[in-house]
Amino acid sequence: MSRISLVSPEKASPEVETIYAEISQAFGKIPNLFKAYAHHPPLLEANWHKVKRVMMEGVLARKTKEAIALLVSQDNGCTYCVAAHTGALKMVGVSDDEIGRISADLDQADFSVKERALIRLARKANAAAHEVTAAEVDAVRQTGAGDAEIVEALGVMEVFTAFNKFLDVLDVDLG
Repeated sequence: MSRISLVSPEKASPEVETIYAEISQAFGKIPNLFKAYAHHPPLLEANWHKVKRVMMEGVLARKTKEAIALLVSQDNGCTYCVAAHTGALKMVGVSDDEIGRISADLDQADFSVKERALIRLARKANAAAHEVTAAEVDAVRQTGAGDAEIVEALGVMEVFTAFNKFLDVLDVDLG
């Protein structure tokens, strides 16, 4: 049970209703994450726009982004985001077996060398940002990743590190 109430569509302000309509169109529902953020509409709006720009735009494949979201959330112990991004991977056509490989042994998952390097960089940045070295970033570049791809991968990590903490503090359930 969430530690705060969730703002239902029926009780949403007109400002929140507009944002909910976009979210519902994108996901077919309004995830509880956004219902919690709706208590502060500017934060709801900012986070929704961030999700749209980071997860639905850019040059990285959606599968790569969802894998980063899943693995960062696993590393952070956020059951909500693990379940949500397991589901998102399935929605983009990833099988249960492949999701298992992503979680258990990234080397066995169906990603390019560059995608694996970006995923690993995002995970290390999440776990120990001060320990990421210039040589490690250069090694990612040597796989063919450009600065925009590195920033995009780290942006996914950034979004879900924040969401993980928010959801865990408030004990928001997937619903």
